[in-house]
Amino acid sequence: MKISALVTSLFLSATALHAADPGPATLLATRGTLLYSDDLQQAPDGKAWRAPKGQWEVKDGALRGAEIAEDKHGAVTRHPLAFGDAVIQFDVKLDGCRGTSLSINDAKEHLARVSLNPKGFTVQKDDHDHAGPDQRVLFGKRDVELKTGEWHTVVVEFVGTTMLVTVDGAHATFGDDALIAAAKANLGFTVAGQSAAFRNLRVWAATPNADWAKTKATLAATK
Repeated sequence: MKISALVTSLFLSATALHAADPGPATLLATRGTLLYSDDLQQAPDGKAWRAPKGQWEVKDGALRGAEIAEDKHGAVTRHPLAFGDAVIQFDVKLDGCRGTSLSINDAKEHLARVSLNPKGFTVQKDDHDHAGPDQRVLFGKRDVELKTGEWHTVVVEFVGTTMLVTVDGAHATFGDDALIAAAKANLGFTVAGQSAAFRNLRVWAATPNADWAKTKATLAATK
């Protein structure tokens, strides 16, 4: 069975078991209280969302980010949000960018991210201390066409030391690291090049999915 078909079958099973959950099915976590909801139909105002780099605007009902060459840095916008175990869901559209990411930080440093480009996506724990001994850890990579100009739904799940990401309910990868259990302090989007759009951001508190051990064994076989 192809990986995408295998993951789709896992999602179909999860959807049937957890039909009351809003949005796409989850595999690692079960959604709880809604912590944050933003349709991303307002440009960053420096308060709810800060945008220290890049050009950010609302276009066609979505938040659009693009890199500014003079910045010598990818476009960035961030929102403060304290959370622990969680499910994060959003839609993204690649409109010519080299790549984009959802980045999660703790109170001091980068923690983890999912990076997407037209050829697929990667999931990683970030380097947490730059010049120190900590290293970036690549959890997984999926080579899949993410068509430019089309919306794709990304679901990011955190439970304990595990992080799992699915795209379009058909492609998933995950990994484990002690740092993933750290308290999260903010989340943000980055864009390299021209440009990417975002909409329908939701964050729920989460509890462990009772079926995760079985699902993990199945997904591990595809890594």
